[in-house]
Amino acid sequence: MPTILVTGGAGYIGSHTAFLLAQKGYRVIVLDLLLHGQTFNHEWAHFIHGDVGNQKTVEDIFTHYTIDAVMHFAAHISVGDSVKAPLTYYENNVINTTRLLRTMLNHNIKKFIFSSTAAVYGTPTIVPIPENHSTNPINPYGKTKLIIENILKDVHAAHDLQYVALRYFNAAGALPEYSLYEQHKPETHITPLLLKAAQQNKPFYVFGTDYQTNDGSCIRDYLHVWDLAHAHVAALEHLQQNKPSDVFNLGTGKGISVKEMINAVERICKTKLKIINQKRRAGDPPILVADPSRALNILGWKPQYSHIDFILKSAYAALLIPKTANALEKTH
Repeated sequence: MPTILVTGGAGYIGSHTAFLLAQKGYRVIVLDLLLHGQTFNHEWAHFIHGDVGNQKTVEDIFTHYTIDAVMHFAAHISVGDSVKAPLTYYENNVINTTRLLRTMLNHNIKKFIFSSTAAVYGTPTIVPIPENHSTNPINPYGKTKLIIENILKDVHAAHDLQYVALRYFNAAGALPEYSLYEQHKPETHITPLLLKAAQQNKPFYVFGTDYQTNDGSCIRDYLHVWDLAHAHVAALEHLQQNKPSDVFNLGTGKGISVKEMINAVERICKTKLKIINQKRRAGDPPILVADPSRALNILGWKPQYSHIDFILKSAYAALLIPKTANALEKTH
């Protein structure tokens, strides 16, 4: 089977995807700097502790292993942080990715799966959002991802790079039975923040209650991370069949507001959360909901695990397991 390099493969979405690749029989090499305090002690992948921006590290990997494709997850991902520290985001998300692409081409590696984001759309004028919606990101994070999408188009035209860019909406959930879950320090995602607030009896902060939505809070499209992993494998198979490079939304097509998420957590955890309302955060659009029909029609991909109760229960179970546990070696 082919060998896949998964950059950022110890991160949240990267680790779930790397695990699925291993279950499918691929040889998986994970390159990760472990910036967020996470650990990676799984036996189903070869782990290399290093920086994707270090050209020598990447050069050594491509020299010592026959890499058939690269899945690129290594990036800074916080909208709020990108507004505060834009240069850090441009350096890591753009410059390091261009270095990776150049080294790939030098080794004649021509298949690339890119982690993009719904943030490339900015504030949408059509909901659910199709891929041909205008792209006008309103924060540096989204801008860095759109820059790479445009670079991929140019590299495809100049060097016949085959690529798929996957525009994620809101990843959530976990695979606690395999010791796979979110490990961010500090945590910025709503699902673990809500669940930890419920578990630890701490306040939860709502950023913005005056949006033009039914209940005044932001609406997002929540997708289980295991569905995301399956989309990446479908994208890889798409390229292996020499089908055209493309861009796809990954979402459910259904939006859930922050207040609805709060209600669901209170119901599942059987507790009442202490809510503190704050002003809006810079760079947050009011509604982001995907039109995922092209991924279904072209990749044959459809979310199977993304009911909100399943998402929340899986993420909550991950909070309760010992964090030193090794991944279980069995097939999902």
